[in-house]
Amino acid sequence: MPSARNRRPKPYDTLAPKVNVAARGTHYDRLAAAAAAVRSAEDHLAREVQEAYEDGDSWTLIGAALGVSRQAAQQRFGRLS
Repeated sequence: MPSARNRRPKPYDTLAPKVNVAARGTHYDRLAAAAAAVRSAEDHLAREVQEAYEDGDSWTLIGAALGVSRQAAQQRFGRLS
């Protein structure tokens, strides 16, 4: 087991001391993991939309696959094309 001196601090180690210490490890780690998963999924979605558009799929088709309008899909991902 690494000593406290060699342990890499987690971002929550710098939080104000009044934050519930017991809850930090329990919820913080799960929340951070969930946020990382969302970022990864958003990156994957952007790559798939870009590939679909570059392969000739219309914004109407892409929007339908995403459950949004053509305009919403183009506004969100149009900068990728």
